[in-house]
Amino acid sequence: MEWKQIPVGPIQANAYILWNNQKEALIIDPGAEGTRIAEEIKQNDLKPLAILLTHAHFDHIGGVDVLRDRYNLPVYLHQNERDWLEDPAQNGSAIFPMVEDIAVKPADKTIEKESFYEIGGFSFDVYETPGHSPGSVSFHFKDDNAVFSGDALFAGSIGRTDLPGGNHDQLINSIHKKLLVLPEETLVLSGHGPETTIGQEMEVNPFLNGFSL
Repeated sequence: MEWKQIPVGPIQANAYILWNNQKEALIIDPGAEGTRIAEEIKQNDLKPLAILLTHAHFDHIGGVDVLRDRYNLPVYLHQNERDWLEDPAQNGSAIFPMVEDIAVKPADKTIEKESFYEIGGFSFDVYETPGHSPGSVSFHFKDDNAVFSGDALFAGSIGRTDLPGGNHDQLINSIHKKLLVLPEETLVLSGHGPETTIGQEMEVNPFLNGFSL
């Protein structure tokens, strides 16, 4: 699997394009600049299969409809945030003055629980990692040693929990029980900032030190 990180929008959220040897592609968190993401898809001659959302905050969903409509793609989102795409108050765009209100059509596929997914030639696990938001999930591609953690875990930091539905203790618990149990060499591809590894965050992340289950 190959992947490309594309920081987009005013908060520079990371959108990702993943593709395999058959040029099939998945899009994760197209937060803005859908046309730019589509150009990357065109330049690499890819065939998109689906859009996966780690959560439904505005900076991760703003480009969804551009890409969904262009490629006729299903959008996957956890059921705990199924109403957020259409509601600027819940997806946060109504709170931040630097962005216009964002409303996106409902998700096509609802993630109801942790599960193993196969889409085209891709296979991955979905882990529920709430705390930053109630429907936050992480996508673990075991065969490729990579986890897309959304805004749960960052290089040297963790997601904010002061937005509606956020819960600090729940987030710390999610990180320890769902992410830090992965192999230490697992690449962590976050919703903002650079890549890191599970081992690196276990060692140096100041927000995770001293926590016990």
